[in-house]
Amino acid sequence: MLTRRTLIAASLFAAAPALAQAPAPSDPAAILTAIYTRAAKGKGDGGAAFVTESKAAKAKYFSKALVALWAKADAHTPKGDVGPIDFDPVTNSQEPDVKSFKVDAEKTEADKARLAVTITGHRNDRKPADQVVRYDFVREAGSWKIDDIKGTSDGEAWSIRKMLSDSLKS
Repeated sequence: MLTRRTLIAASLFAAAPALAQAPAPSDPAAILTAIYTRAAKGKGDGGAAFVTESKAAKAKYFSKALVALWAKADAHTPKGDVGPIDFDPVTNSQEPDVKSFKVDAEKTEADKARLAVTITGHRNDRKPADQVVRYDFVREAGSWKIDDIKGTSDGEAWSIRKMLSDSLKS
């Protein structure tokens, strides 16, 4: 005879492998999935400025080295000017449009990882290469942090780290 207790126990054992395989909150793919899920909400036009909008947000998502470089670049920007990052790097756009996304791990090591996110928009007005945003992650104090974001815009390659570094040269 099947009792409620037996049914619950059987359900837990059946779900155990799925629970064990769920990504950890600090897993790079889980981090990007959370970011893009939020960016795709509604009409997907809200973007992901929440990742870069404040010092606290940057500290949450980015490596210490990238946060320091960004702060240095911002301090080097003349008062009243737009900083070196004048677009939403997460959506690779001025006008965010995220309908869906796919996260792919390209390279994973013990302390580094590179993932690619392919973005599909509602408008579908981007070149295929411009739909892919790549992330370099590093492990810091047991957590994964974004160390660079890369992509292309109209065929021209860009890197957040390079843009910030280049802004310090002028």
